[in-house]
Amino acid sequence: MAIASLTTEATATEIAADIAGGKLSALEATEAAIARIEALDGPINAVVVRDFDAARAAAKRLDNEGPQAGQPLFGVPMTVKESFNLAGHPSTWGLEHARDNIAQSDATVVQRLKRAGAVIVGKTNVPPDLADWQSNNPVYGRTNNPHDLDRTPGGSSGGAAAAVSAGMLPCEFGSDIGGSIRVPAHYCGIWGHKPTFDVISLEGHGYPGTDSARPALSVCGPLARSAEDLATLLEVTLDHPLQRRDVAIRGGRFLLIDEQPTVGCSRGYRAELDRVAGRIEDAGGQVERRCTLIPDLEAAHDGYLKMLNIAMAGGLPAPDGTQATVRDWFDLCDIQARVYRQWRDLFGTFDFVLAPVSATPAFPHHDGQIFQGDIAIDGENLPASPQLAWAGLVTFPGLPATVLPVGTVDGLPVGMQVIGDKFQDYQTIDGARQIGALLAS
Repeated sequence: MAIASLTTEATATEIAADIAGGKLSALEATEAAIARIEALDGPINAVVVRDFDAARAAAKRLDNEGPQAGQPLFGVPMTVKESFNLAGHPSTWGLEHARDNIAQSDATVVQRLKRAGAVIVGKTNVPPDLADWQSNNPVYGRTNNPHDLDRTPGGSSGGAAAAVSAGMLPCEFGSDIGGSIRVPAHYCGIWGHKPTFDVISLEGHGYPGTDSARPALSVCGPLARSAEDLATLLEVTLDHPLQRRDVAIRGGRFLLIDEQPTVGCSRGYRAELDRVAGRIEDAGGQVERRCTLIPDLEAAHDGYLKMLNIAMAGGLPAPDGTQATVRDWFDLCDIQARVYRQWRDLFGTFDFVLAPVSATPAFPHHDGQIFQGDIAIDGENLPASPQLAWAGLVTFPGLPATVLPVGTVDGLPVGMQVIGDKFQDYQTIDGARQIGALLAS
């Protein structure tokens, strides 16, 4: 079963323009979003923390004050991932023992979104510890994919993508260390952006009971229904401005990577990626499928998994009792720096790298963490954990990646990563925008 109507509501950019043009008020936009949540969210279970009264009050204040400079999101209703602090509400990370972890103040990202005029109406569902490509936990229950309620919306920003995909809200802010923005965007058929490492503050997005120290590899970023919205949400939350450098498809240099030593993707998904590559070539872009400059992806993935496990463990021993040493960490930092230099050299030849987001479209609900189980790829049940290679491809070297919807496989949406060099976030967003426009033409 699927929700009948998806992503038909206006984008954040369109809502802001309507409010600026006097077609509706901030309160009317907020009430419309609340009505859609109440009408649609029952079978989906995406918006699990609801702050409707405070959202109405905030919208009324905005209407009374009128738009101010630096408010491109004036009156736009949106949500944030449950793991971000929202004053007066719990930040549980899906953990039973953290039900009473009430935030005393807003996360930095939430503060910046509000300063830009956004109206925060609530928070969206996550898996325990933000450590799954599903969004199911003992605190809030399971979130379902609006395209097929028997399938996952992804994780860990799964509630975020489901809410945007179903048309409840135009945009959302999530976080990503193992594909947690990109995979939900891919599974739910929306847009998502994983920023360059360390360009947006993670203050107020800390494991319950900690002081929100920045973990290695982790970033936060936007999900939306358009590239324009991604760019706006990025701009208003950045710690410092980034350079804008757009590259046209005609004459652009693209590298398609659809196979890694540890994982590939399904035949149907690869066919969609090949179709996109063909459209780019028809439009005057140069698409290569092999390159000697590609880093050692097997070694990079091994380094990524080790660094990820250390970051996620928070200093605790591994299940086998072993514990990383300071020397281990410095060795991983050396590998990470070496891998990034290889990517930097590659981006001297290519403007963009194109890649899958995972191996398949959204998979059916799975009991337990999916990385301990299997996913069916072309009819064969294979271990799910190697699929993290598509996330680590970008996360380990700290690169930006924009996911756009590019088609369907077996009636389910699939997306594609558009990857660029460090700090070229606007370039990947605009590159994805151009590819999306090409596919829609």
